[in-house]
Amino acid sequence: MTFLNKAGLIGATFSAIAMGVMAGGAQAETVKVGLAAEPYPPFAFTDASGKWQGWEVEMMDAICLTAKLECEITPISWDGIIPALQSKKIDMIMASLSITPDRQKVIDFSDKYYNTPAVIVGDKRIEMDATPDAMKNKILGVQSGTIHRKYIQKHFADMADSVKEYQTQDEANQDLVAGRIDALQADSIAMMDFVNSPQGLACCEVKGEVAGDLDILGPGVGAGIRKGDEKLRMAVNDAILALRDSGKYQEISAKYFSFDPYGK
Repeated sequence: MTFLNKAGLIGATFSAIAMGVMAGGAQAETVKVGLAAEPYPPFAFTDASGKWQGWEVEMMDAICLTAKLECEITPISWDGIIPALQSKKIDMIMASLSITPDRQKVIDFSDKYYNTPAVIVGDKRIEMDATPDAMKNKILGVQSGTIHRKYIQKHFADMADSVKEYQTQDEANQDLVAGRIDALQADSIAMMDFVNSPQGLACCEVKGEVAGDLDILGPGVGAGIRKGDEKLRMAVNDAILALRDSGKYQEISAKYFSFDPYGK
């Protein structure tokens, strides 16, 4: 039997409290969520004060609140966002990252939280659709490091005159406006703001949706999770389902879209 004097009892009590505080602190550990540093409206962009906003930012906040996670936005350049996750600079990616077999070899994904078609956007003066034959003698633009680049290389590059790659989607959009490319491929939602802007309305239009290719385009967009972090992956999955069931997902989406971006 062990006996404690008054000082020992106080010391033991203090130790127990300290251990509880430490345990509570561990539970509140910050989850660093990687966003692409480049603006990608309407999903993620900064306002005049530099604060991040957009559909994906609001969805991230809702997921983290529902999953009781302390989340912190960490902007990362698009081409380095998966290496940043692997090297533990960030803990999760929410940056319109499509779930594809190639990416699943190196990271895990949550369930999808949106899925929209890939489209061809082109010069209004050029008659074309979104088929390989229509790309003959065309100069195509695409953002590097994306599923759209892989799709163009597989389906359109042999027919096109050339393919120009860009670090950001905005750079590709501006070259389309300037007439330096004839068309580009990108996500349909990401193109909505551009096509409906004064510049977009003056020059460009959606030519059509590209044919499906599950191996490249994947089944949708999910949160990128480091291999083996099953606890975080399941917490995010549960939160996505809860947001859909509660109607919060639809409430956030209605601020940005006239349709349900969750897709089929």
